[in-house]
Amino acid sequence: MISKYIRLLVIILLCAVTSCKITQQIPQKQTGKESKREFRGAWIQTAFQMEYKDMTPEVMKKDFIRKLNFLQQCGINAIIFQVRPEADAFYPSSLEPWSRFYTGQQGKAPEGNFDLMAFLIDECHKRNMEFHAWLNPYRAGTVGGTRFADSHIYNKHPEWFITYNKQILFDPGLPECRQFICSVVKDIVSRYDVDAIHMDDYFYPYPAIGETFPDNFSFQRYGLNKGYKPSQRSDWRRNNVNSLIHEIKQTILLSKPWVRFGISPFGIYRNKKSDPNGSNTNGLQNYDDLYADILYWIKQGWIDYSIPQIYWEIGHPAADYITLIKWWNQHTGNCPMYIGQDIARTMKAGQLTEKMYYERMLPNLQGNCFWPANEILWNNKGIADSLKYHYHRYPALIPAYKHLCDCKPKEVKKLKTEWTSQGLLLHWKAQQDTNNPELASYFVVYRFEGKESTDINDPSKIVAITRQNCYILPYNKGEHKYKYVVTAVDRFHNETFGKSKKVKL
Repeated sequence: MISKYIRLLVIILLCAVTSCKITQQIPQKQTGKESKREFRGAWIQTAFQMEYKDMTPEVMKKDFIRKLNFLQQCGINAIIFQVRPEADAFYPSSLEPWSRFYTGQQGKAPEGNFDLMAFLIDECHKRNMEFHAWLNPYRAGTVGGTRFADSHIYNKHPEWFITYNKQILFDPGLPECRQFICSVVKDIVSRYDVDAIHMDDYFYPYPAIGETFPDNFSFQRYGLNKGYKPSQRSDWRRNNVNSLIHEIKQTILLSKPWVRFGISPFGIYRNKKSDPNGSNTNGLQNYDDLYADILYWIKQGWIDYSIPQIYWEIGHPAADYITLIKWWNQHTGNCPMYIGQDIARTMKAGQLTEKMYYERMLPNLQGNCFWPANEILWNNKGIADSLKYHYHRYPALIPAYKHLCDCKPKEVKKLKTEWTSQGLLLHWKAQQDTNNPELASYFVVYRFEGKESTDINDPSKIVAITRQNCYILPYNKGEHKYKYVVTAVDRFHNETFGKSKKVKL
């Protein structure tokens, strides 16, 4: 059963009481030592990536297993995979056609209807990596002309769409569009064991010079008729995006309340010249240009994490990295926040050390997400080596989402050792149920030597993070004494106190 706290949260949101109180403040960072809690994500883009169309399912499986293994070795603990680049799908859907970026032609099914998303979820969870399903909400056709499959929603409801800067987009001002997007979210959340729904910075499209966004029809119908004046069209547009974000959060809560909803906004909220509360920058603005009021969503409790894309260099004249990361650190509210890092720009400037230092120094930030994963896989200027051997040299648990649930799962029981054909096995019992997010989802195994103090906050003592109820011990003549501690962690990443077992190895 889902906790009373989560049930109450569902009721509160459905009643449109839109604040969500976190029951425990995010702890201050201890900058003098490694942190055991850190979000370490990587975005895997599918839009404009055409290599998949020439792969058989078996080749694709091998390729992704290789990629996931490599990313895991680099310490990545969350994959953000683009499953819906242009109102299409990398999974079988009754609502939207197969993506052309998957099979080469929109609507064309892969061999055997191979469900790539289901495969990736299983493979990520085997490695105890989270899987975040990344959706582009409004985009239906990209620059260059997308040929829609017969089953595409555009052919059924062309009146829902507008063309701007050679892109075909859902009109954000139409309630029907929001309802359809929510139905896609519900379909994914209800059918797949995703850890989160993720959206990036594409809300209203980036402004095109000399081109006006063509939403006169929807503004007259749903703006003017609801009291917005012509001079308030920007406010109306922001309200349209607000409504979408709120409705998506409600949709997720009604389906699986433990699934998070995350947003990765453009790196500048507002410039100081537009708002005294803005950052000392001079660039495109979420609030004014994309109509995305990320701080409002955080305040209302509609999103569960944010990853501002601070892709610029330290010292950039218009958008300095240090200026922005300090600004976002002061505006996290009660929402977990990680930093979006552009690998290519960072490595070209030789600024990885400084950027990682500032993220880890600031108390309200809890990790990073790297754009794109391919740059890690290519080891651009040694990024993979730096993560593997330095910044991610020890494992990390994802920070707990205590605003969703601040309870610990039950501790493991019957911690024992036993000789098996595989070797000396440490095994345990735990209550588990895939439909109950408050029970154990995975386990952390720590090892301490002899009389060493038992400090499970020290990540260097983690020897395994596993979804199995056992761990093979490295037996060596039985001459050294160790203490092993095993904890249970739930879907919200709340961790129990540990059970210990002394052994000679």
